[in-house]
Amino acid sequence: MKKAVIIILIGLGAYGAFTRFNVPFSIKPILSLFTSEVSSSDEALQRAFDEKLSGIQVGGSGKVITMLPDDTRGSRHQRFIIRLDSGQTLLIAHNIDLAPRIDALRVGDHINFYGQYEWNAKGGVVHWTHHDPSGRHEDGWLNHGGKLYR
Repeated sequence: MKKAVIIILIGLGAYGAFTRFNVPFSIKPILSLFTSEVSSSDEALQRAFDEKLSGIQVGGSGKVITMLPDDTRGSRHQRFIIRLDSGQTLLIAHNIDLAPRIDALRVGDHINFYGQYEWNAKGGVVHWTHHDPSGRHEDGWLNHGGKLYR
């Protein structure tokens, strides 16, 4: 399990470096090489749900199954529910005061994510899918259609 997490973190770091310097890059071929590691991210999220863990950084991908209205109380968040390959569902709460809104996102779309997981009885929430302007929290991101939102 440690090996899978290390490989995923290295991959995410490389991906971040490529996107930061606007090098054309697609994560799909790399993910296809590490299908066991990708499924391990689903397993890690399932473990976090089963053990009621919160406050952990997670990454993965899923299919959008429900678009929800934006949360406009306090910081505004774009909200949608995804289903992982494992079948687990996650609410993604993407802060649109700090990162661009994904206007083209639709039910059925595939999305990659990296952010902070918080447990709830419905599968969990991933938030902090954006940069931290104060630099105190690890940056997160969403990737939709090859475009990085952070």
